[in-house]
Amino acid sequence: MNTLIFRTIAPIIVVTMLVFSVFVLLVGHNEPGGGFIGGLIGAASTVIYSMAAGVPVARKALRVHPITIAGFGVFIAALSGLVSLAAGVPYLTGLWTSFDIGGSQIALSTPLLFDIGVYCVVFGTLSAIALGLESGEAG
Repeated sequence: MNTLIFRTIAPIIVVTMLVFSVFVLLVGHNEPGGGFIGGLIGAASTVIYSMAAGVPVARKALRVHPITIAGFGVFIAALSGLVSLAAGVPYLTGLWTSFDIGGSQIALSTPLLFDIGVYCVVFGTLSAIALGLESGEAG
């Protein structure tokens, strides 16, 4: 599908999907969503961009190999569990902290860190698979 209309509108669709995937990631513990669903939406945006611009252009736009993104996600997810061990509680126990920035309170948690790791794993793995299948090469 390499029509002029698709090539023109694809970047707008991709940006919208990526912003929505981050939104779904961040609201995942209070509403439906989370790292897995957000990663699926993000990977789908990579597929749409590769269909419109081609696999080499999509790989260049990622700037980092998708498997590297997935490996980083595994590292982040494991690190979120180690934070709880350092605090003296069982592995993957949720811990929360909050601090003030510019008059508003920002809450951070280890479940959010874990979800970010899951997002990276799903995004990287599915992007690597889709780009590999579309280009016809392994890896």
